[in-house]
Amino acid sequence: MRVGRETAVAVTLCAMLLTATGEAAAQAPPVVLDELRATFRTAVREVGIVGAGLQVVAGDRVVFADATGLADVEANRPVDASTIFHWASITKTLTAVAVMQLRDAGRLSLDDPAVKHLPELRAVHSAFGPVEAVTIRHLLSHSAGLRSPTWPWGGDKPWHPFEPPGWAQVTAMLPYTEVEFAPGSKFQYSNPGIVFLGRIIETISGEDYEVYVDKHILRPLEMRDSYFDATPPFLIGRKSHSYTVRDGERRARPFDPSTGVTVSNGGLNGPVGDLARWVRFLIGRPADEATRARYDAVLARASLEEMWRPQVDAPGESEAPDRPVRVGLGWFLETHGGRTYVAHSGNQNGFIAHLYVDPPRGLGYVVVFNTLVQRTEKTPRGTGAVDRELRELIFAKVFPALEAR
Repeated sequence: MRVGRETAVAVTLCAMLLTATGEAAAQAPPVVLDELRATFRTAVREVGIVGAGLQVVAGDRVVFADATGLADVEANRPVDASTIFHWASITKTLTAVAVMQLRDAGRLSLDDPAVKHLPELRAVHSAFGPVEAVTIRHLLSHSAGLRSPTWPWGGDKPWHPFEPPGWAQVTAMLPYTEVEFAPGSKFQYSNPGIVFLGRIIETISGEDYEVYVDKHILRPLEMRDSYFDATPPFLIGRKSHSYTVRDGERRARPFDPSTGVTVSNGGLNGPVGDLARWVRFLIGRPADEATRARYDAVLARASLEEMWRPQVDAPGESEAPDRPVRVGLGWFLETHGGRTYVAHSGNQNGFIAHLYVDPPRGLGYVVVFNTLVQRTEKTPRGTGAVDRELRELIFAKVFPALEAR
């Protein structure tokens, strides 16, 4: 019997899932998960997304895992459970946890002026009082008054760096940077603010950001195939390519670029399974005491829950008045159907990613696409629409079914 590519991938994923999580897959409501799988694959194919991965977590178990499409069009290489994606701004959530680790260790206070740990910021102009008013808490909650783009000049030539390569480029533009509103007064998504946090992690810990996060987050959570920036040679064959599609025309994006000094803002790469481990940590319902000890060593539960307390409203991020969005410490708090979900997304270089967690119910999921299909008059349904459709199905049917079980 001939087995199709997607069928083979599904069989492989199922076998890996049962090996990793015991009877988890068997305990999930099969009809609902079949609908999720069909919706996921159909939407990806119809919209023209090249490849994607999706996993759903209940407690400390992955109860659904699927992959569809291609990781590399030219090589005709399919996406599977081992495919490595770029997670873009989801990196910010690890940066935020690293800051909380240093806070819990007594190395900093969330209400410290950022310039206490990063004196270079004194070059930033502020019409709202001294720049010392900008605190670490403001940086974490995107309420510092800093601009959104990391590098607002250039970047349109093929020889330009993908992102500023070093801290020297950032410090050079600090005298041309301003605080745009009173710190703490409102929300404005700021990539530079997270870059500043990454630098603060380095100055306090004495380690490169990537080294610190690998030692204090990735290793204890067994996110073994996750890494920052350039892919090591032994993993390069598993890295997904990425694409953009506009009006049916597909273009390949730069393969495996470096995020340079912005690594703390969006430099993480890894397979979907590793991000599912991140979701399991956030849910915090370990299967055994050894796992509980590892979770607690990364960050105390009370500190995680502190991160999920609203700091500022984000009305521009809301889809509707009955779906308000607030910002915690490094996390977005989205309301859907009367429930609040801990969330973060990523969007860079053609990769689109999203994770959602419902800690009280112990449920969460992570999805990633390697293609940004842009919405136009000819293409009213792009990658963003597929992302939302999957979210609505998971919230309306999958999560309630899992909760009932």
